[in-house]
Amino acid sequence: MSDWIAIGALAVVGLAIPLAMMAVSALLRPSVPETGKSTIYESGETPTGTTRIRFNIQYYMVALLFVVFDIETVLLFPWVVIYRPALEAGVPMLDLLWPMLAFVGILAVGLVWAWRTGAVKWTKSPRATRRKTERDVNQ
Repeated sequence: MSDWIAIGALAVVGLAIPLAMMAVSALLRPSVPETGKSTIYESGETPTGTTRIRFNIQYYMVALLFVVFDIETVLLFPWVVIYRPALEAGVPMLDLLWPMLAFVGILAVGLVWAWRTGAVKWTKSPRATRRKTERDVNQ
């Protein structure tokens, strides 16, 4: 039961320190209200237009594929670490390779499927295509 007390104390300290820092900061900082401070801005620029913009779904697809293959790397690392000691301990090579080959194979099939369906194919926007043809005509 003392292990749980230590975990609980760590959680309390982990919450108390940031809350105490925010409270001290709120008490000590100067307050100078201005209209410029309350306006919304993005990277120091004044926003123009509407906040409802359409963004390309391919950004999401690339991010999703990155996460999948990043997790693959994380899952391959422990296998790589135990591979040689397991061989030295007498585990047959096929017993070690089969699970990882199946795992990488399933991911490869998923990547081929994504490639064939065009999930990773980057398309140009109509505006960019129009600008390119306008440049070509003007030259």
